[in-house]
Amino acid sequence: MNAKLVKELREKTGCGMMDCKNALVEANDNIDKAIEILREKGLAKTAKKSGRIAAEGVVQSYIHMGGKIGVLVEVNCETDFVAKTDGFLKFAKDVAMHIAASNPKYVSREEVPAEEVEHEKEILKVQALNEGKPEKIVDKMVEGRLNKFYEEICLLDQPFVKNPDITIGDFVKEEIMAIGENVKIRRFARFQMGEGLEKKEENFAEEVAKQMGK
Repeated sequence: MNAKLVKELREKTGCGMMDCKNALVEANDNIDKAIEILREKGLAKTAKKSGRIAAEGVVQSYIHMGGKIGVLVEVNCETDFVAKTDGFLKFAKDVAMHIAASNPKYVSREEVPAEEVEHEKEILKVQALNEGKPEKIVDKMVEGRLNKFYEEICLLDQPFVKNPDITIGDFVKEEIMAIGENVKIRRFARFQMGEGLEKKEENFAEEVAKQMGK
């Protein structure tokens, strides 16, 4: 599967990664045909919905067993009616549990400070040069490796702990399709017992993932 085609199709339609992959397989990598397939299935409408204002929603919490990790996340939708539905509340709960397990620093790439990105680029550049890579291709390699950096720190780029085949960004798009409203993860706060204090190291994130069945 051509990753560039998947990326292009996602950008053009706003659809999830797996939907785009399946459409490209069905269309034999013909991107125009894949767009038609997604439109016929009603999936490409997600892109239009994602531009609508989401001013309602819920602040959902998740406390890991024993109270060692706590998460608060604000998830927005368009109407108070949807915000109170079991499906939307479950979606918000899953997002909170994912945050507890994966410990992102930011919601999206846009939130990452420019100086932090530049610092990471410098590190990746030195790594590539130390590996003996030709200088003329180093910048391109750095851009590719930067995606891994975003995956580690940005919530929307992280593989969903309950289904690693999709990202949290894809999970949001699936929820948009399910409820017919725009959905935004606005902000979150994650608290870990004893964080910053000298103590025996414990992998709480791993514990949370196990609790979720992963």
